[in-house]
Amino acid sequence: MDNSATDDTILVHIRKLAHLTHAKLVLVHVADGFAARLQDQLNLADSEEIKSDQEYLDRVCADLQKDGFNAHAVLVQGKEPVDGILAVAQDEGGDLIAMATHGHQFIEDMILGSVADMLRHRTGIPILMIRSSFK
Repeated sequence: MDNSATDDTILVHIRKLAHLTHAKLVLVHVADGFAARLQDQLNLADSEEIKSDQEYLDRVCADLQKDGFNAHAVLVQGKEPVDGILAVAQDEGGDLIAMATHGHQFIEDMILGSVADMLRHRTGIPILMIRSSFK
């Protein structure tokens, strides 16, 4: 989850899949900005951004739970997104990573990198990637 409109893209698909399989859902957001890293290293109080991210995850998770899904949320601070996602997947015993992709173009991915691309090279867990219509 990246706390943007792209989350709606993957949630539509995951709701259907989880309903069919009775899967447990773990919502993950990795706060990887400078403030999140500094807070994590210095054990500082949460910033407004971190509080907002946690509130967002909690709200989405509550909506899923209200609809009968077994779901919980994990906010990871101070790690690279790929490292955070993989750590949670391992800790939770995940058997599928599902994510919406932003649909960057080749040059943009070369310059900025792509969490989805890096993830697929670093894990043996199957990954469901749905391209978001939002950019």
